[in-house]
Amino acid sequence: MVVPEPNGAISFEGQIKGLFRDKDRSAMEFAFDLWSLDDVRQNAPAILERLRDESMPCDEPWPADRIDLFESWINAGMRA
Repeated sequence: MVVPEPNGAISFEGQIKGLFRDKDRSAMEFAFDLWSLDDVRQNAPAILERLRDESMPCDEPWPADRIDLFESWINAGMRA
């Protein structure tokens, strides 16, 4: 469950990190760590593209609201 920040801000620790499951993290460890703020920031545009084209995660696509949340986090400056 994604819990919003009291001030409505989206943060990596509060909302984004929890979107990635253990198996998502394991599947991507060869390239970067989905639970690392720095790694996700560095790869955010590519992650968003893969989420949109449904090639990530590999077992089932994210619902649109999760993709929108991830994109909103990017657009808001990728807060920790």
